[in-house]
Amino acid sequence: MHGQIMDPKMDSGFLAEGEALETTFDVMKELLPEEVVGLMDQMLCHEMAWQMGHPLSTSLFTSYHIDRLLWPEPKKLQDARFDRHGEPGLVDSMLHIAVRAYCLATIKCCGFVHRRIGAEHYYEEEDFVSNLYNRALLDDLDTVDVQELLDEALSFAGQQSSIDSALRRAICTRLTLRKHLLSALEFDLGPHQHAQIRHWRHCSELLPGLRQSHRLSKPVENAFSIKVQRTLASSVPPRPMVRNTFEETHTFLTNLCRDAADVYRVSRYYGCSNVLNFTYSFQSRKPEPSIYVRCLLQSLIFHDLKVLGSVTITELVHDDLEELVLPADILLDPANGNVEAPHDPRFQIAKEMRGFVLRVGDPLLDMFRAICMNRSRMRRMLCHLIMDWESVQVEAENLDVELRKYTCERPLAEGEPAGTEIWFFPLSSWAYHYKLRQTEWIIQLGFELDVYQTGELRGMYWYLSQVAGARIQHLERIQTFSTRRSGQSKKLGMSQKMSFKRCYTFLDVTLLEASATQWFAVSLSKPLPYSTSELRHALRMRPFLQLSIPEPPSYAELAAATSIAPGTDIKDDEGSTEEQAISMLDIAEEAAKVARKEWEALGKLDAQTARCVNCEEWWRASVKDIIRACIACSIAIATVKKGISNKKGRLLPDVLMAEVPEAGKRYHDFWIVPKLSLRVG
Repeated sequence: MHGQIMDPKMDSGFLAEGEALETTFDVMKELLPEEVVGLMDQMLCHEMAWQMGHPLSTSLFTSYHIDRLLWPEPKKLQDARFDRHGEPGLVDSMLHIAVRAYCLATIKCCGFVHRRIGAEHYYEEEDFVSNLYNRALLDDLDTVDVQELLDEALSFAGQQSSIDSALRRAICTRLTLRKHLLSALEFDLGPHQHAQIRHWRHCSELLPGLRQSHRLSKPVENAFSIKVQRTLASSVPPRPMVRNTFEETHTFLTNLCRDAADVYRVSRYYGCSNVLNFTYSFQSRKPEPSIYVRCLLQSLIFHDLKVLGSVTITELVHDDLEELVLPADILLDPANGNVEAPHDPRFQIAKEMRGFVLRVGDPLLDMFRAICMNRSRMRRMLCHLIMDWESVQVEAENLDVELRKYTCERPLAEGEPAGTEIWFFPLSSWAYHYKLRQTEWIIQLGFELDVYQTGELRGMYWYLSQVAGARIQHLERIQTFSTRRSGQSKKLGMSQKMSFKRCYTFLDVTLLEASATQWFAVSLSKPLPYSTSELRHALRMRPFLQLSIPEPPSYAELAAATSIAPGTDIKDDEGSTEEQAISMLDIAEEAAKVARKEWEALGKLDAQTARCVNCEEWWRASVKDIIRACIACSIAIATVKKGISNKKGRLLPDVLMAEVPEAGKRYHDFWIVPKLSLRVG
């Protein structure tokens, strides 16, 4: 304990030689117009630093103006003043009107952000620090009153003819921006979402003017001090003040306004697959959406026991089951719920399906929540979630067997040996498909996050191709049973025909996407100059070891699939022959061509077929990036072939130069294609 007293890193009460305990900054000092602009910009920087993940104690709460307004805690708006003791002569000052209104609106904005984030799933001090240090963010004050103060400040600033017109516009721009931010944040989940989008877009329109007029500002450096930490209720050591640049803040706020306006696109429901594709595409944006926007997306997806404000969990699960495995099926017939006779099969079906929805509701919503996390946390959560989906699959398989008694399902007799009965297991098939998708995401996020070392890339791409292949086989099996059911139905109504058509288009596009993924993964799993060990293999396979199917490959299987048979030439560590290398490269080249063809076919689909109605431009941009990566892969393979033919007894590394691009410099983060070139000489 004695080591912490008088230690400036641990003791917030420590004073350096000549330093005063109390601040010498006077919050009542009138500011020059350029200082008003500078102070507003400084507050904006500190506010955005908080949203970036820094504590309030090192950002906005270092402001003396904010501290004066918040402490002692004001009970009504008139109490939230800089002149707490009623000093005369400040009623018509720029400080009292414009700066006070801006500060109060900033605090209210922080209160709304704090409330939204606190209501959703996030990780404390990983994405956001919620500690308010015993300060209240004016929650009891009416927002309408604060908006009126902003209107008064705008009117007052516009009438100050003694101030240069450029400075007047700069002050009014900042007050207007704050007014729209406050409106956008206040009712982020209200019924008037079009108004929220409009406010966010108004903010985006004001940001270029904000940036341009920043050159007129003059910072008020003494208005912010780490000494304010001494007045906050905190049990942690003092931390240095965050000092983000205005450019960093402007970039962050630009992305925040754009993302917050775009996130409302999810509000229209076009089916569970559309919601999932929107969420995944939105969260894949670069730079990554902020914690506020990600929590807003969570709340839009699921709030007050409804999905997108209108769809129940039962409707969501039934809709997804119908699209993938149960088109026009008795298991999903809404009329089952109206049957009250326990001996009626439909009564039992309704009872079992209610239990199934209760069981899968949480894992399904947890999957959406996981996607709404930051990318590292998303991968970690998915590693845990696939174990839950493994259990769901097993339980659903037992339920499928139970439901056969009520559906009179007949098996296929096309198994091996001949005549073996093959049952559909629709609920288990649905769960298995989600488990496979999440397994693919975990592997792909490993590439994006640079989890794998260079020598591991080939093996992980091979494993990705195996998982994608398992998904293709699974989808083809579902397709077989759906086609059989459609053919056996003698009379189908219009709604039933539309249900089967919707299922077929979804299976077709999902098969195409899985096939394109498999072929591209195959092309990158062949020996390109990117080495692995059993220990690293065990580490990479750890998230999948508990899966029953698909069973993760052993180290021997993975090594055999990604290495060239022993020989003597290409590399000392692999020692393979030129013929074997060329053969493997031919396979990779063909796989890259097929992958490019299939991704191009995907890119030509309309938004409704591709299930990307709300996020079409983001989805198409991602597909185009993957096609570019396919082209780069073909070029890399051709370069390796040329290097083999030109090596003339030398080792391949002496002929080729290889560079693995970093994250952010790749055509697509999931597909790491090495940049290869021939050495001169």
